[in-house]
Amino acid sequence: MTGKRVVVIGAGIVGASIAYHLAGKGAKVTVVDAAEIASGVTGRSFAWINTSHSGPDPVAQLRAAAIREYHRLETELPDLKIRWTGALTYPPGTDRRPATPLLSRPQVLEIEPHLKNPPQQAVYDATQGALDAVQATHVLIAGAQAHGAHILEQTQVLGLTTHKTAVTGIQTASGTIKADVVVLAAGTGITQLTETLNLSLPIEASPAIFIRYRMQPDRVNTLISSPEMEVRQGPEGILLAAEDYLDDTLENRPEAIARRTAAAIQNELAGIISIEPDQACIGLRPIAADGTPIIGYLPGIDGVYVCTMHPGVTLAAIVGRLVSEELIDDQASRDLNACRPERFFQA
Repeated sequence: MTGKRVVVIGAGIVGASIAYHLAGKGAKVTVVDAAEIASGVTGRSFAWINTSHSGPDPVAQLRAAAIREYHRLETELPDLKIRWTGALTYPPGTDRRPATPLLSRPQVLEIEPHLKNPPQQAVYDATQGALDAVQATHVLIAGAQAHGAHILEQTQVLGLTTHKTAVTGIQTASGTIKADVVVLAAGTGITQLTETLNLSLPIEASPAIFIRYRMQPDRVNTLISSPEMEVRQGPEGILLAAEDYLDDTLENRPEAIARRTAAAIQNELAGIISIEPDQACIGLRPIAADGTPIIGYLPGIDGVYVCTMHPGVTLAAIVGRLVSEELIDDQASRDLNACRPERFFQA
């Protein structure tokens, strides 16, 4: 119904996309975040719009629609800046889409001429890209505000207000905000909120390391994913890298990994005069115990809708639209069937 009151808890890219799509359908949207816009894992994301996946994929339809939905958002939000550079991956994996070309070594060097050790073969997917996740989230929030949404930063949610078997809003230090639906898009913070309803969702905090370097521009043209490095370069020369989290020992802290990764990048790319870490941090990705996104109404209580997933950046555009259709148009999406929270509460 138009005018439905919806509170979205979480102002990361997923919450921002949901808010934007809901407000565009006439919902009265309030976005609440305990910190600032994009201050959580969104601000520590490599932000690769990557549609490939190895093995069985319960959200294959969502992944397949991800790029198309981002192109739609680009037409609706001109300030949204996505760099469709394509992605160069090697060695070729079994998850390669049939339509993506397999490049020879000379072809790889045409695309990435600064590679010191170009592979004999690589997969190049020209449809893929990346974005500045913080900038994109701010653009989505601004789009939501243009449709009348209210944004409350630095606002801690103390609990959910209930009446009988329904959630009726949220409680903050400043008072109660009433809602017809509360959307939980707070990533790893969702579990604490659902536990206040005596419902436990198995959302794990999966750490990954995000590194930002200062480096001269024009060393990397695409997004490169190889055993030695996963990097992409912004238009101002900033180089972004993603690394696996190992442990919390001194030698594997983000700063130490940033130094080792910088040495690896220098071994792989020619002409690097200097490469200096500007940021090295851990992002806690919210991943369900079974690896599948959790999207849908919580069972047994009315008025609570959960939305958490990995990869959040890739799926934010398509999921934001589908969630808005479910909440406002009452159009249940078959593409979200595998994501429903009920799977964790079945006897």
